[in-house]
Amino acid sequence: MRRRKAPPPAPLPQREGIDPVRVRLPADPEGAWATVLDHFVARYARAIGPERVRALFDEGRVVDADGPVAADETYAPGRYLWFHRDFAGEERVPFEVTVVHRDERLLIVDKPHFLATTPRGGHITETAVARLRRDLGLPLLQPAHRLDRLTAGLVLFVVRPEDRGAYQTMFRDRRVHKEYEAVAPYDPRVVLPTTVRSRIVKEPGVLAAYEEDGEPNSETRIALVAHSGQLGGYRLLPTTGRTHQLRVHMSRIGLPLLNDPLYPTVREQRPGDPEHHDRPLQLLARVLEFTDPVTGGARRFESRLRLAQWPR
Repeated sequence: MRRRKAPPPAPLPQREGIDPVRVRLPADPEGAWATVLDHFVARYARAIGPERVRALFDEGRVVDADGPVAADETYAPGRYLWFHRDFAGEERVPFEVTVVHRDERLLIVDKPHFLATTPRGGHITETAVARLRRDLGLPLLQPAHRLDRLTAGLVLFVVRPEDRGAYQTMFRDRRVHKEYEAVAPYDPRVVLPTTVRSRIVKEPGVLAAYEEDGEPNSETRIALVAHSGQLGGYRLLPTTGRTHQLRVHMSRIGLPLLNDPLYPTVREQRPGDPEHHDRPLQLLARVLEFTDPVTGGARRFESRLRLAQWPR
């Protein structure tokens, strides 16, 4: 099987820890795009408007390996172009990312509540990867996995591109032991420990995941660690890693996580509503443990964070 040639390196540096957008001009069998601008308008006008697309060229922000590209240049399939998107103003998440471990291959950090791991949707520059690239001077840094924006705790980043595949594959193949801590209502009628298995579906553009009949694709072991009054502290051991899995499974057994805005009921947020940073979701990625795929050594990392409402 013929291996596809790797794309050339970007001629633009990162901006605020974010890589430039890379565009490989596709085939145009119907001849719809006479110029580079024609293609960019077709591709991006819906998102940013045709005037802003034209401005990217007028400002010299669309480049190839030799420099700025003119809007009226003839369309050529297979050509690589780059540009930096416009960043909307983002409110700074008022919590810091703290380094737990750093060596030549790995960076393990404690991600705070409310900070996204990677750029997505309206969270671009205010993400853990963008902050770490800027603050630590590691432009090639990439996460090996992702932690939900509302969840705090351990995230593993890979420093060198040549090591990235080994660590990402380790997470994909479920060779990482993960432990979470959570605070939820205490109900002595719920028999614990228990293992919850279900089929979870998360549709793009829909905030909450849901469960449906069918072959289970998710599994979580749930145990009570401590309780005080109406609150319990729980240890969650996921075997799989579906989106919102722990939140869905805790809600399913009648113990929804404290301060969860989605489960069991989605709380509607209106545009402009401030985010309640004083009411973080009580879910923490506490432990990552694995056999290092590069060195073969045993690795175990524990979060230094604590859930504010953990039962004392």
